[in-house]
Amino acid sequence: MRLMIVGDLKGQIGAASRIVRNRGAKVTQVDNIALAFDCLCAGHGADLLMVDVQQDIDKLSQLLRTERINVPIVACGVNVDAKTAADAIRAGAQEYIPLPPDEELIAAVLEAIAEESNNVIFASKAMQEVIKLADQVATSPASVLITGESGTGKEVIARYIHAKSSRAAQIFISLNCAAIPENLLESELFGHEKGAFTGAAARRIGKFEEANKGTLLLDEISEMDIRLQSKLLRAVQERVIDRVGGNTPVKVDIRILATSNRDLLSEVQKGNFREDLYFRLNVININIPPLRERPEDIILLGQHFIDKYSQANAIATRKLSAAAMQKMQNYRWPGNVRELENLMHRAVLMAQESEIEAAAINIVSDAGQNIPQAASRAAEVAPSHNQYQTSDFTPLVGQTVADVERELILCTLSHCLGNRTHASNILGISIRTLRNKLKIYGQAE
Repeated sequence: MRLMIVGDLKGQIGAASRIVRNRGAKVTQVDNIALAFDCLCAGHGADLLMVDVQQDIDKLSQLLRTERINVPIVACGVNVDAKTAADAIRAGAQEYIPLPPDEELIAAVLEAIAEESNNVIFASKAMQEVIKLADQVATSPASVLITGESGTGKEVIARYIHAKSSRAAQIFISLNCAAIPENLLESELFGHEKGAFTGAAARRIGKFEEANKGTLLLDEISEMDIRLQSKLLRAVQERVIDRVGGNTPVKVDIRILATSNRDLLSEVQKGNFREDLYFRLNVININIPPLRERPEDIILLGQHFIDKYSQANAIATRKLSAAAMQKMQNYRWPGNVRELENLMHRAVLMAQESEIEAAAINIVSDAGQNIPQAASRAAEVAPSHNQYQTSDFTPLVGQTVADVERELILCTLSHCLGNRTHASNILGISIRTLRNKLKIYGQAE
């Protein structure tokens, strides 16, 4: 993890830096927010900003939003009153840490805000094969395409490959191609020069340059617009990029990994993905099986997440009851490991007994489970008038298709705790379609 300290912190920089370095973080320090912003735009990235509460956190937050730099801010200070700390939170800080620093408090904040783990937890033979292949290709400079359903842990495997590679001591950068609007993705990838377009107030280094000497993960590459794919092909092929609005090609030295929850070869055949780019990225393919095909991992992962969120919420760790384990084994986990993690987090908070009982694992009553069951029952009934009258869909009569679609999308998104990638996978639509639907709903309200 990369930490940038902003301000002098009244002589507490040394103590704070020592603590985070002992936790494996790389630390840089600048004197003010202007220098911090310049460093971030210049590609000297950070995973977390620890900012002196006396700095203008509100202005820093605005600058970061202007350039779409998404870095969490933690405010800190010496002898700060409650109002000043609260003002810092309102200005954009996610947490406040009092100084002199408490080692365990800083460790907890770092873990909660910028958690980074290369550990892969598994017991199944299927995942043993995945790890075996990852170990085999990790030391190679070849591009790797990691495929699998949403939520299976593709980014975890990407980080594992980086950690096992010769670039492990260098930076790992991840860019979710599905989370960034098409008109901004080129700038995020390749950077831009000052004045290249409206709002480009300063030169901005893109992810390709920021990842120089390290590894760049192009997450959900299938969602990239085909018009941008030709520029990406040149960058992947020649390791040369052009900033938006720039005239000078920039050479980069990076290892490229990519992920997709779609069948890219099928997307090639449909004309949605360039064939030449597909072959450039797919030098090595690692496919991660869905959680339902590796049942040996379900309980192991479930207990891992229980331990994790029990510690995060200062709750005594409980074990899963036999009924809870049976319930988890019987479920098909359409959202895979991500859904399992969400449900275990909820179970930790909802459990009332000495063990985590089946009732605390809220599967059956969730929208994501009810909807496919209802759809399955509807498909099985014969198309007679009486059967339609008594079906589970009777309460929907009187609503428009658009209203039902809206309710389905919002319920599924709520079930996924706001995770759009997970929700789009359950709904069977692209994340771009989901994003457009949510934009329409926002305008309607």
